[in-house]
Amino acid sequence: MCINEKHYLCNMENEERKRDEHFMRHAINEARQASAEGEIPIGAVIVAGGRIISRTHNLTETLNDVTAHAEMLAITAAENALGGKYLTGCTLYVTVEPCPMCAGAIGWAQIPRVVYGTTDEKRGYRRYAPNALHPRTNAVGDILGEECRQLMIDFFSAKRG
Repeated sequence: MCINEKHYLCNMENEERKRDEHFMRHAINEARQASAEGEIPIGAVIVAGGRIISRTHNLTETLNDVTAHAEMLAITAAENALGGKYLTGCTLYVTVEPCPMCAGAIGWAQIPRVVYGTTDEKRGYRRYAPNALHPRTNAVGDILGEECRQLMIDFFSAKRG
């Protein structure tokens, strides 16, 4: 509960949480689109200055390319939108914790903030490459995590079904 001098910080945290949930909902919409296309339901958006500058989802099956992860595609689109290879004023929202490959690309792009929905216990960067992100990157997990997790569960249940 927020009281006294902590009230200001709590209000800021609540506003940040609301903003994170707002943009994560856009990433979730991308993940749903991926699922509808037969792709693993992972969506990503990159935000700069309070607006979405790139949005995409996994396209590994469509493009027959193992590197066509949502994060990789979002980074490329954002770099093109901004006209440079560094995304130092951006936040990446992605429905599932990035894999080591994507974490490396996030690090090289110098994205200062990564917000993800659910963890990836089997292939997430925190397990295999916990230092892959840029040293100044702040990663925040479990934003709408249950909804993101359920998308994955439903997708793989239907595949096995």
